[in-house]
Amino acid sequence: MSLSVVAKVHSDFKALPPLPGLADLSLSAVVLDRDDRLLRAFASEDDKWRLPVTPGSIDPLYLEMLLAFEDKRFYEHGGIDFRALARSVVQSIRHGRLVSGGSTLTMQVARLLDEAPTKTFKRKYGQFLKAVQLEKAYSKQEILQFYTLRAPFGGNIEGVRAASLTWFGKEPTRLTPAEAALLVALPQSPETRRPDRHTDNATRARNRVLDRAVAVGVISREEADSAAAEPIRSRRHAMPLHAAHESRHARFASPDSNVHRLTLDRDLQIALEKMARQKIGKYPAPVSMAIIVADHRNGKVLVSIGAPDLLDTSRIGHVDMTRAIRSPGSTLKPFIYGLAFEEGVGVPESLIVDSPTNIGGYQPTNFDQAYQGTVTLREALKLSLNTPAVQLLEAIGPARLIARLKRAGVRPKMERGTAPGLAIGLGGLGLSLRDLTQAYAALAREGKPVFLSVCRNSCEALASSPMSRPVLSEKAAWLVGDILSELPQNQAEMVSKLAYKTGTAYGYRDAWAVGYDGRYVAAVWLGRPDGSPVPGETGSSAAVPVLLDVFQKLGPARVPLPKAPDSVAGQVITTVPAALRFARVQGRPARQVVGNKLRVTFPPDGAELDLGLSKDLGSEVSELPLIVKVSGGKRPYSFLVNGVPLDTSGFEAQFSWKPESVGFANITVLDARGQAVRLTVQLH
Repeated sequence: MSLSVVAKVHSDFKALPPLPGLADLSLSAVVLDRDDRLLRAFASEDDKWRLPVTPGSIDPLYLEMLLAFEDKRFYEHGGIDFRALARSVVQSIRHGRLVSGGSTLTMQVARLLDEAPTKTFKRKYGQFLKAVQLEKAYSKQEILQFYTLRAPFGGNIEGVRAASLTWFGKEPTRLTPAEAALLVALPQSPETRRPDRHTDNATRARNRVLDRAVAVGVISREEADSAAAEPIRSRRHAMPLHAAHESRHARFASPDSNVHRLTLDRDLQIALEKMARQKIGKYPAPVSMAIIVADHRNGKVLVSIGAPDLLDTSRIGHVDMTRAIRSPGSTLKPFIYGLAFEEGVGVPESLIVDSPTNIGGYQPTNFDQAYQGTVTLREALKLSLNTPAVQLLEAIGPARLIARLKRAGVRPKMERGTAPGLAIGLGGLGLSLRDLTQAYAALAREGKPVFLSVCRNSCEALASSPMSRPVLSEKAAWLVGDILSELPQNQAEMVSKLAYKTGTAYGYRDAWAVGYDGRYVAAVWLGRPDGSPVPGETGSSAAVPVLLDVFQKLGPARVPLPKAPDSVAGQVITTVPAALRFARVQGRPARQVVGNKLRVTFPPDGAELDLGLSKDLGSEVSELPLIVKVSGGKRPYSFLVNGVPLDTSGFEAQFSWKPESVGFANITVLDARGQAVRLTVQLH
């Protein structure tokens, strides 16, 4: 070669533009689960499926076949294999056609980076120079990575990982000989060998790679024959699209990042997405569903389903209902009762009257428009009665409830400029499913808040600010959980008891169910994204069955609810202090009950009754009982003597009681409408 030619080559080499770095390639953004498994991918800026991949994450069999077929001396040459070029020229002259091109993998990378064909000598010459430039700038492994990222596989598929997901429906970490050979063959003529369009061409090309692999000892003849007999799938697999809404949010929150790492569990996410699609099938469009599952012990969100199917336009699937602000119905009642327990307004066995109530002009009614009369706070919460909840909320104050929700990291939405009123206890504010999950996570942790997050790197957490102060006292939170664990659930299918609460927004617009055990907290929403009613569907009928199935899917990893804390464990829960026989509330009847008025017909108020107690200064229990007779009112009746409820059926019009000593007895009779009659008698 003359000096002038050498000088020309040297000059041309110096004039080459800088090479792009691996970080400069336009790659698909990927969203990964907690174990770095692919949840979703987004097309690159140039609309290609070009997923991040390294040679180390590809089955070594593919790399062995690739080098055997494309570049046997890849690790020996400096970018140009002159022996291969000479062989190519001789073979072309001998056969009168091009038999092998003599291009190295490095030269192919140079062509791929140029994104231009090399049919002219000038372009081929430029490719030679760039191949040498690549070898000087990058290691062999980096050049291999360029190839595995940019090799074309038909349509807008580039790179080995995208190709494996498209044509085989799996990551390239483990490939069969047939799959590895197909991935080697496709880049040579990606459009004429596309498996979905030219299956025969793809099969022939794959088998040629298998034969070459046998010739160089990569695989045996038996393995090659078995692989050649495998049919090639003629349809593309869709790219993974799991946790579609959460993935989209992570992508938009960090648009400059190509890799987004979430805390989600892909297997559980896929299982619950499948379940959600099955469950929603029995409802007409546009009814939708949303589900969140988190591990409240460490704050990691494991499942986030904003809709059963992102692409289902009939159900407005693009709307993420985990973030939508809706009325939470009765789901905040546990926090009202927890505050009442904490503030000493009552204990679970305290009595409260469920009757028509007017508090400052606010007159709540129960969901079924019926009233239960006198009930315990435990019963009132289990039955989700409205008037007792409002009476308790008045006693503790709506502002205190809002403050405690904020301690949990929740920011309730209310009309601007308005103070929280009693209606918030029945759903008169705005919360999202994420908010409810955040709040119940604190309840599950015996009042201690936790920062729930869906991201392993920088993206939004569920809570809007750090939390430190307790949402409820340990005792109050445990008492609430103990009550909620008594709600109906199919124990035959449950690993352990679940504490949960339902909610139904006014007009059947939203159905909710939120529950927890010793490890997981889960929340379910069902309704229409446009806010229209779903007549007849309640939290109990629509959301609870889904919630129970969610916990069933969690299986043996579940943990039982915590045992009673020391502040409760040594007490008899049913023992009620005299001062708390009735909850300390100020509910007022909305109207006087007329007509069938409750009366005590015997004894009269202020009567002195001789039961034989005085003969021995009260040292013996009377042989004669005190008989109290009633009439009117609505059964069942409740009878209390000196503030202690008596164990009676409630449907008899009288009761008897044997006093233990002389003195006064205060008797209270209550009926199912909340009417009360009180009298005092003196016993001798």
